[in-house]
Amino acid sequence: MKKTLTIRTPEAGERTAPKSWGLTGERLERLKTRAREERRHPTEAELKLWDHLRGGQIGGLKFNRKAIVGSVLADFACPSRWIVVNLSNAAANAEVDSLQDRKLAETGIRVLRFGEADVLADPDRVVDAIKSEVNKPFDKRTAQREAAALFAAQED
Repeated sequence: MKKTLTIRTPEAGERTAPKSWGLTGERLERLKTRAREERRHPTEAELKLWDHLRGGQIGGLKFNRKAIVGSVLADFACPSRWIVVNLSNAAANAEVDSLQDRKLAETGIRVLRFGEADVLADPDRVVDAIKSEVNKPFDKRTAQREAAALFAAQED
């Protein structure tokens, strides 16, 4: 029996697969350039937190600084544990931060967001929160379902 490839459109009410990140070459290049610039000129809070995250100091896990995760530029990312740590300054746009967190959470990535002032005032508390999240058992599919349900409830 010969198989043929066809394209079918989803019927009404049928759930569709999540869309890919869909980054174009130009958008990706702009993110790479921005990441490079931000690595060269980190904020004081980023430097302070990086001192605690670099070199596997948290459970031997590798964190990347200014990593491109999908279409988001994350301050710190731990790919092996599906965790992104972002810092927000006082001038940050809360709506943009929320949208980025949502995009990441819907793909099963755990997002931790801290204020730069919190990192500067008490970096140990922030590091303890990161350690706690890193040590939690994690299932990506369950996280995706929970995030979708949470954001759907918030929209209602």
